[in-house]
Amino acid sequence: MSATEPAKRLLASIHDVGPRFEAEVDMLAERFERRLGGPHFAMLVVPDHWNAAPLKRDGAFKARLRGWADRGVEMFLHGWSHRDDQHHESALAVFKAKRMTAGEGEFLGLDRAEAARRMRDGRALVEDAIGRPVAGFIAPAWLYGEGAMRALADEGFALAEDHMKVWRPANGEVLARGPVVTWASRSPARKASSFAFAALARRALRPLPVVRLAVHPGDTRSPALLADIDRTLAAFLTGRAPGRYGDLMGN
Repeated sequence: MSATEPAKRLLASIHDVGPRFEAEVDMLAERFERRLGGPHFAMLVVPDHWNAAPLKRDGAFKARLRGWADRGVEMFLHGWSHRDDQHHESALAVFKAKRMTAGEGEFLGLDRAEAARRMRDGRALVEDAIGRPVAGFIAPAWLYGEGAMRALADEGFALAEDHMKVWRPANGEVLARGPVVTWASRSPARKASSFAFAALARRALRPLPVVRLAVHPGDTRSPALLADIDRTLAAFLTGRAPGRYGDLMGN
């Protein structure tokens, strides 16, 4: 790499962080710390996963979030409940809700006012826990409806992310492009397609300046899937450094 060539980065993240998945998050965080050489990753925090695991009532987990944040882990707001409880009208929205996630695209069908309310409430709760601003907002399953996109611009989050890009909601500036490398563990067919995509990504995404990799609590139930995550991390760390989403903004 020449002195003038920008450094290539790997942005790694743990999704669905909250009291419901504390053991799984611990396992994934410890794995990332070993592979990345420290707390060089992001956590996506869900304030009340499926309305059954309220962060506001779990002082011990809030303290753990603050400890991770104090050590340098970036903290994103990741919806409110992660559960899609809306009736979708358009064929495209129905397809996304059924095929791209298992009923977890919470912000796909919300109107602007409700999306903004959940963003504000979630942000206040997470920022109170970590003692600093969140790094940004990432919708559950990376799915945003029109209402969510408008609310994002209203609420002043520094960063947002979907499957194909990271951008500034304030002005729409795209800061990184390329698909997130992630794994699905809900069925053998989804696992197989995840392994195939990761193998392709390990080669095809190497030229990108920024590569994103995301893991979920359910990944911990499959040794084969964990091994593939390790293999993918090792491949992407060749010639690039673990980075932070804030690096994209010069932070």
